[in-house]
Amino acid sequence: MKSDVVRQFVNIVAFVYTLVLNVLSQALPLNGQTPAEISNRLPILFVPANYVFSIWGVIYTLLIGFIVYQSLPSQRENPMLRKINYWFALSCLANGTWILFFHYNLFPLSMVAMVVLLLSLIMIYTRIGVGQIAVRGAMRWCLHIPFSVYMGWITVATVANAAYVLYDAGWDGLGISGEIWTMLLLLVATAITLRLIFTRRDVAYSAVLVWALIGIVVKQAAIPTVVLTAGAMVVVIVVALVFTLLRGRDIPALRTPSTARV
Repeated sequence: MKSDVVRQFVNIVAFVYTLVLNVLSQALPLNGQTPAEISNRLPILFVPANYVFSIWGVIYTLLIGFIVYQSLPSQRENPMLRKINYWFALSCLANGTWILFFHYNLFPLSMVAMVVLLLSLIMIYTRIGVGQIAVRGAMRWCLHIPFSVYMGWITVATVANAAYVLYDAGWDGLGISGEIWTMLLLLVATAITLRLIFTRRDVAYSAVLVWALIGIVVKQAAIPTVVLTAGAMVVVIVVALVFTLLRGRDIPALRTPSTARV
């Protein structure tokens, strides 16, 4: 159908937009500052060590795989790709726009773009049934894993971005210390991850959260409360994931793509 061809083309253009802005943010860099320089400007305790941000290379590599896969003529009428519809293009628009807002110090607007990005990824994640629809081969590596990894990282990035915006605005944290707020945020992030482990056995998403938490331990090594909390959350996530995988229980309503609802 013509609409499928249009969707494939729009996804390609949207992804190129995001990719180009990401490259420019590092190469120029945009507004004379790299993402790491901006992130390190304020003492946000939820921000991980700089090396953790290398995960963007993994994310974009996986998304290239998705773009190639969704662009194949043989996949033009794939019902799973139709479920994604234009949510991927919206996520790319939000991602690229976030880069511009963040680099030009428009932090409240960057928060809006980040929320749109997260919501669009949640829509994709749920519509393609990650962990609830049985997929193998190309569909697993080009659909489920890319969006698990992407959503995992954007979950972390959204929390960090919110903390940055509030700190930059001079919010006093309702009289609660930054350490306590960070510990609470770590607990919330872990709770979300545990839910996805027990309901979807999502290894990729969980691995991203572990990667980010270890990065927080490294970055905040001088703050024992944060280090102990983040380290404990790593242990909790790993134990829960291993337990769930070894238990080998079936996920309720596990379906094949052909029987899944659009």
